Amino acid sequence: MSIKVLLVDDEPLVRAGLRAVLEAQPDIEVVGEAADGAAVIPLVRSLGPDVVAMDVRMPLMDGIEATRAVLRTVDPPPKILVVTTFENDEYVYGALRAGADGFLLKRARPAEIVHAVRLVAEGDSLLFPAAVRDLAAAHARDRPANEAHEALVRAHLTDREEDVLRLMARGLSNAEIAARLVVGTETVKSHVSSVLAKLGARDRTQAVIAAYESGFVSPT
Repeated sequence: MSIKVLLVDDEPLVRAGLRAVLEAQPDIEVVGEAADGAAVIPLVRSLGPDVVAMDVRMPLMDGIEATRAVLRTVDPPPKILVVTTFENDEYVYGALRAGADGFLLKRARPAEIVHAVRLVAEGDSLLFPAAVRDLAAAHARDRPANEAHEALVRAHLTDREEDVLRLMARGLSNAEIAARLVVGTETVKSHVSSVLAKLGARDRTQAVIAAYESGFVSPT
C-alpha cells in the first residue's frame, strides 16, 4: 500500500520539486496540492492523505494554525510534516508544539525528503532528534518550567516508561529501544503507547518536547 501525500506550499516550484521527488518512489503517491493552509481541511477530508507536507509560512493560514485546524477537526488526522527553510525557525517549533510530527528542510536532498515522508508515516521514530532537542532547549526558557514539570509528574510514569521516554528523546526507534533494554519490540510499542497516553501527547514528537521542556531530559 502506498503512502498518500498532500503537498501544501504557496510556492509552485517547491510543490513541483517535492512532487517530482516523491512520485519517483513506488511506495509514495502525491494525491493533491494546495497553495495555502486554509485549503487543507477539505482536501484532507476528500483525499485522505497519510502525510501532509505543509509549508510553515503561508499568506492566509500558516502551518501552525493549519496543523491545529486539522488535528481539531479531522479524525483520525494525517501525519503532518512541516516544510521549512530554517530548522531553528520559531514557526517550526510552534508547529511541532501544535501537533506536527516532524519537519523537512526545503534544501534537503531527494533521499532525505523520501526518508522523512516514510519515517513520519511509520511513526515509530523521531525525525531529526538533535534538531528537535535543540529547538526544545532554545524555547523551553520561554515557558514556565514548573508547568511542564508538573504535567510530567502528574503522568506517573513507571521506571520502565521513563527509560523508554529518555531513549525516545535521543531519537531511538522502537527496535533500537528494544535492543537497548533487552525486551521485545511489541513490549516497547506498548510502553510508548502508555507514555503517550499518560502525557496526553499525540505522538513521539510531542512526548519528547514535553520531556525536554519539563527538564526530565537534559538537552546537553
